[in-house]
Amino acid sequence: MAYDASSLPDVSGLTVGIIGGTGDQGRGLAYRFVRAGQTVLVGSRTAERAEQAAREIAALPGVPADATVSGGDNIEVASRADVVILAVPWDGHAVTLTALREPLAGKVVVDCVNPLGFDGQGPYALRVEEGSAVQQAAALLPESRVCAAFNHVSAPLLADPTIDRIDLDVLICTEDRELVGIVGGLAALIPGMRGIYAGRLRNAHQIEAFTANLIAINKRYKAHAGIRVTDL
Repeated sequence: MAYDASSLPDVSGLTVGIIGGTGDQGRGLAYRFVRAGQTVLVGSRTAERAEQAAREIAALPGVPADATVSGGDNIEVASRADVVILAVPWDGHAVTLTALREPLAGKVVVDCVNPLGFDGQGPYALRVEEGSAVQQAAALLPESRVCAAFNHVSAPLLADPTIDRIDLDVLICTEDRELVGIVGGLAALIPGMRGIYAGRLRNAHQIEAFTANLIAINKRYKAHAGIRVTDL
């Protein structure tokens, strides 16, 4: 069955929380969702940093005058949001999720963290005991609805207010097929994006690891490469 955006659910009433919303990836996603009219909560370890980031995002070009974006600490954001996107550095992944297990119970959690290392030869995939970052998230958040998505979205493109379309596919890995529609609906808020089901959680490790290849591509060609799946 071909990709059909008209079959996606209405996600306009969902509040999106971004844990790690003051980092490049989280901030960029927050900007795009706010720009599309979504209610967004920016999360950080300190409420002050998150509130400052929210004010800066609200002032960016393209953001509607009536946009709803606010900041709070991670626990507050996890508690208030319907969908929580995790965009923290890999070295803080497990600690962050362990602390948020209770407020994230019953919530949709979208993990876009890529476990990468860097040395003189460039980026490379790190071994994760559970198999991948999102599998670690699922193990630490047994009462949450977990998926992997937005792993390959370029932070500079997200942050650039002169760019209206970001033509790429968001690969979604999950055990919960309903999440494919929800996350696909969120991806479709950003012009040019599609959310594509890419298998169960056990298939996420190669998606996370492929980010190292994209970084190498971007360095070589001075680009902001993403992924587009053909024949869909």
